[in-house]
Amino acid sequence: MICSEIKEIIDNYVEAYNSFDVPGMVKLLHKDILFRNISNGEVNMETSGTQKFRELAEKSTKFFSSRRQTIIDCSAIDDKIEVIIDYEGILAVDLPNGLKTGEKMQLKGKSVFRIEKGKISLIEDYS
Repeated sequence: MICSEIKEIIDNYVEAYNSFDVPGMVKLLHKDILFRNISNGEVNMETSGTQKFRELAEKSTKFFSSRRQTIIDCSAIDDKIEVIIDYEGILAVDLPNGLKTGEKMQLKGKSVFRIEKGKISLIEDYS
């Protein structure tokens, strides 16, 4: 079972993400936050520290006119929290993979979080 304080931190992060609230996301992060995006089993993006995370988060807000992560399930595994997510976004730009502005992108994935001293110290997004 996940304690309510940890769940609240993750819920607040997802709410800030959905609202394009980068400062709201960053305030929940440990100063040494490690972020990884893993797609098809390969790390395709990695940052360390709040400044690099902020830069990436601000850049990513430009790709979508709307976006929503919905938490489907949440479980504790060792010192991490695994969150199953439904993701939906409307593109604000054309992407190199052929998706066009205005198209809806939907996927299922998971995010893994670690919380240290009340702050998020690890985020790994898997799709």
